[in-house]
Amino acid sequence: MSEAIRWTIKVSPETDLSLRGFLGAQGMKKGDLSKFVEDAVRWRMLDRTVQIVKDRNQDMPADMLEAMIDEAVREVRAAAQDAAR
Repeated sequence: MSEAIRWTIKVSPETDLSLRGFLGAQGMKKGDLSKFVEDAVRWRMLDRTVQIVKDRNQDMPADMLEAMIDEAVREVRAAAQDAAR
């Protein structure tokens, strides 16, 4: 991680104890709390983004959505092959 930003957050005492107990049981150390929170935030942002996309595309015909996905995959694979050359 490059230059870290300090956050001040509040959680309930129950959440604090549960999380610290969980991290301890996993063999994690004190500094791992920041890593855990950052990972959790990233996963939550991904989860919300996926839900937004699903909601936006729920009325789209499945075959059209499939075709769009296939085209995007082809473009990414072509770009990756070009970059590898």
